[in-house]
Amino acid sequence: MSTINPPKDPEADPRVKAVFDDIRQTRGSDFINNVWRYLAFDPKLLEEVWTDVRDLMATETLLDAKTKEMIYVAVSIANSCQYCVHSHTAAAKARGMSDAEHAELLKIVSTAARTNHILNGIQPPIDTVFDMEKAGNPA
Repeated sequence: MSTINPPKDPEADPRVKAVFDDIRQTRGSDFINNVWRYLAFDPKLLEEVWTDVRDLMATETLLDAKTKEMIYVAVSIANSCQYCVHSHTAAAKARGMSDAEHAELLKIVSTAARTNHILNGIQPPIDTVFDMEKAGNPA
């Protein structure tokens, strides 16, 4: 259940309409998913979040689109964001993630979570080789 009520006619606000139009153009689709519809309760927040997402996820960067979506899935699992797990899994599959890659991603996430929890519990010291300053490698 949502903690806010989305606007009944979000595009009545010109700022929201501009963001929705940019989403449509960027994605090449008329579909505006619920995350944007609900964020429209605060046009400034909607603009900020869309700009960040668009500039990283919908723009060519050093990482390919499928890899970025798979990272987003992993972080969403770690942060327990059900919405993002679903939407970014669908996006990763649309960008070519196979079932085998999805299974491997889930294995990596679960292995990292397990070792993170164990290491958080035992708190071993950081090896000097991993500390850039102590290893003589300026950050």
